[in-house]
Amino acid sequence: MGELRGQVRYRFRSDDHDVNVIIEGEADWVASKVDELGLVGVGWTMPAGKPSKSTNLSPVTVDSAGQPEDVPEAPNDMGPTPDPSRIPVVRRPIGQLNIQERLDESGLKGPSRPDVVGLMDVLEDTDTPHPVQSVTSVDPMAEAWLRELLEVVVRDHGMSGLRTEDIEEIASSKLGDREGTTLEVWLESLFAAGKLVKIHGGDATGWGPSPKWLAGRI
Repeated sequence: MGELRGQVRYRFRSDDHDVNVIIEGEADWVASKVDELGLVGVGWTMPAGKPSKSTNLSPVTVDSAGQPEDVPEAPNDMGPTPDPSRIPVVRRPIGQLNIQERLDESGLKGPSRPDVVGLMDVLEDTDTPHPVQSVTSVDPMAEAWLRELLEVVVRDHGMSGLRTEDIEEIASSKLGDREGTTLEVWLESLFAAGKLVKIHGGDATGWGPSPKWLAGRI
């Protein structure tokens, strides 16, 4: 067993005789079992390690024999015992949280419903975009104009999308004169391609841009 001390593991394997022996324990005890089984001179013995105390994330080092060196004890002062009673409790009647008021206090601008006529003017003043570069696009120019429109809605108004009726009123002429069912079928195809998200609410259906499509990645 040499000079190994502490917890060790002895292993002997013979594929010819389908023998696999593993003995683990204190070095002296393992040595006696190896001798008892007549396995002295074959197999190998190695340190098996032993539980060590660690503090925070400090590394554990081992000596030349593979045994853990002395590890500093954990600090006695780990701070005060947690006191749940010191955690402030905030109770508010349901429905009395004014989101807009809190946004104003934080200096943030809340979402505003875009004006249809205003969006029409913005779209008219927008430079003609480049056609969408996508093999899945059935109308690259119309898709490019829709992306311009929804980018304004998201960026300038903080809204997630527009109703089908609003899209038709604002941009039908730039979307290949699509109206009614034709427009809805086209929007559905963009939704199926992962370019739009569908927004269900009340008696209307809305459409918003997916982040990848808005960034021109799909």
